[in-house]
Amino acid sequence: MKIYTKTGDKGTTSLIYGQRVAKDDMKVEAYGTCDEANSAIGLALSYLKNENFQGKAIIENEYHKIQTNLFHVGAELATPKGKEVKWKLTPSDIEQLEKQIDEWDSLLPGLTNFILPGGHPAGAAFHLARTIVRRAERCAVSLGDDVNPLVLAYLNRLSDLLFVSARYVNNKLGQKEQTLHGNS
Repeated sequence: MKIYTKTGDKGTTSLIYGQRVAKDDMKVEAYGTCDEANSAIGLALSYLKNENFQGKAIIENEYHKIQTNLFHVGAELATPKGKEVKWKLTPSDIEQLEKQIDEWDSLLPGLTNFILPGGHPAGAAFHLARTIVRRAERCAVSLGDDVNPLVLAYLNRLSDLLFVSARYVNNKLGQKEQTLHGNS
């Protein structure tokens, strides 16, 4: 199978079920932004490859599920209205994010100031992924009623988890958080 198809050379692409749309269609922007977030998560995980700390395997396992779910979000966004979505999100996917947020957040010092993105390269990459997920959420919102409410909830919660993940990783790897007013 060839990587290139030449079918997009004139600025269109296919949604699931073959409907052609312009590459600047908001659906394409939304699922493309999810793909971008997925890549940023992969980058964050790659920075953890040579690190050893308690809980690393849990992070890797959780994010393997999350990266898979981001493909499901993309499938939801790439499926034309009125067609069946082959890979659906469920309320339990969102509940799993909430469970992980609560667990990791309980192990962190409380926030008293805004923190600046950064720290360990993995923490910084999780912050980057968070901002990309927020953009994906904004794109999905712009689609209006064409979007499954679970997609919006999932993206909203995922950005929260990415924030907590950045803090958690930075904490585990001894990186101080930079606040707007100095070190915390």
